[in-house]
Amino acid sequence: GVRLVESGGGLVQPGGSLRLSCEASGFTFSANAMSWVRQAPGQELEWISEITGGSTAKYYSDSAKGRFTISRDNARRTLYLQLNDLKTEDTGMYYCALDRGGVSRGQGTQVTVSP
Repeated sequence: GVRLVESGGGLVQPGGSLRLSCEASGFTFSANAMSWVRQAPGQELEWISEITGGSTAKYYSDSAKGRFTISRDNARRTLYLQLNDLKTEDTGMYYCALDRGGVSRGQGTQVTVSP
């Protein structure tokens, strides 16, 4: 079955950067658009970004635009999210997912932005 394993989260100060990774298995990775979603404490899942299977198109939420960059390496079956200029409100659990709603997602990686 589908398996998505995120990594790369951590504790960072405001203005800092992190690079998240998601290793995928159990499906044809290159044929599927992939998304990143996040969940802040006490909040609902929020879609952040999506990339098409061949990386021909990338989409971002308003909160991610200009600061986050999504990419993928189909040979490595890995999805990435570069997080720059992090803010305290970016704190949350970040998931890679097969859909924008986050229904098929991994176990997540925690990002904490704190002074």
